[in-house]
Amino acid sequence: MKNTRYLLFTAIAVAAAILGFLVWQGNGNGAVPEGFARGNGRVEAVEIDVASKLPGRIETILVREGELVEAGQPLAALDTRQLKANRHQAEAEQRRAEIAVENARLMIQQRQAEVRAAEAVLAQQQSALDAAQRQFARSEALAGSSIASERQLDIDRSNALGAEAAVASAEAKIAAARIGVSAAEAAVVGAEAAVAAAMATIESIDVQIEDSTLKAPRPGRAQYIVAQAGEVIGAGGRVINMIDLNDVYMTFFLQTAAAGRAGLGTEVRLILDAAPDIVVPAEVSFVSDVAQFTPKTVETEIEREKLMFRVRARIAPDLLEKYLDYIKTGLPGVAWVRLDPALPWPEAADGRVLE
Repeated sequence: MKNTRYLLFTAIAVAAAILGFLVWQGNGNGAVPEGFARGNGRVEAVEIDVASKLPGRIETILVREGELVEAGQPLAALDTRQLKANRHQAEAEQRRAEIAVENARLMIQQRQAEVRAAEAVLAQQQSALDAAQRQFARSEALAGSSIASERQLDIDRSNALGAEAAVASAEAKIAAARIGVSAAEAAVVGAEAAVAAAMATIESIDVQIEDSTLKAPRPGRAQYIVAQAGEVIGAGGRVINMIDLNDVYMTFFLQTAAAGRAGLGTEVRLILDAAPDIVVPAEVSFVSDVAQFTPKTVETEIEREKLMFRVRARIAPDLLEKYLDYIKTGLPGVAWVRLDPALPWPEAADGRVLE
């Protein structure tokens, strides 16, 4: 009799427990209502590795881990003493090239003066040639009448030939002077090119000096420091890792049926474990086209339902801007997805909504 009564009490207790569980599920504590989907995830953000374009030694770190930074804010600085020395050298080369330009321009003026002098000499020699040729012509005409002696005729012939040689020499000097002008002009072009090259070198060094100060590419939070002051890094070496607080989202997974109904822009409400009474509005910004956790076979409908798709719900940037100080990546939580926009939010996702 006692055993029978004990078994009866046990059966009643089990039935009560089952009934309580069913009532608990019916109240929505464990079930997901029709028209909604739910997934577990963590708050994430786009990570940015602030790296150095140049090799060098880190001179100083200008931020602390966890600090909020603005776009363009200096985060770290490399040692630039060698670059500054290279710039001084390039400046000296520029000054030397500028002096060479001035000297070449003065040389042009000198060569042009030589051309003018040679042209004047040529004109003088041509006049002398004309006079010598006329005198030789007269002597040659008088030679037949014995008025002029053969000796005078030879003298006049020699003078005419000498005048012709002098004219040829003057013309050669003009040609040489003009070649000198061309050479001086070429020297100006070469010196000006040297000036431009020196200026380009200075500009390149200035860019390297500017790149030696690592700046935040966008607003965010310095997450952790990879390299410390005094360390030598190579080109592309990471120094600081930061997160973009304008692109914060939660990644979670949905089954095939729910993922198929969740389109871009679908409303999502995020409830973080750290603040279960606060609802963070978001919207679907990405649905993977490749299934995760795929079973070995997908021939049957039941197996296809096991497929999980990665979904990303993005928080609005204007909302993020209001709560920058409270945003922390890695916080776990639950994402509620409203697949049917006509349905009201369930009680589990209907807390105090951030605005």
